[in-house]
Amino acid sequence: MQMLRQLRKRAEFTRAARGIRAGRSAFSLQAIASPGLEPGIGYTVTKKTGNSPQRNRIKRRLRAAARACAPEFLPQHDYVLVGRREALGEKFDKLVRDLSSSIVKVHSSRADSPRKPK
Repeated sequence: MQMLRQLRKRAEFTRAARGIRAGRSAFSLQAIASPGLEPGIGYTVTKKTGNSPQRNRIKRRLRAAARACAPEFLPQHDYVLVGRREALGEKFDKLVRDLSSSIVKVHSSRADSPRKPK
């Protein structure tokens, strides 16, 4: 199984935000090419999503979905999952399917160029 490197620095998160995005009801996936050999993944949930137990539960569900989809993450890319409140009520298998399809979407030929800075 492929190891996922944890993103920890703010600069890694902001760099991924400049990349390609794929939105789903429970989360948004941001991806960008990176110099690291193994894929990096980070999780973020804003305070307006809910209180800390709810935010932590969303992050735990997203981490579990990312582990289930680990072979699909491409090397030399960083990914950030931005959790939404809908992740709490969504069935886990749908969460995994949505993440899998989001990974395919951000690497498709349609999403060929990263976002331009404003």
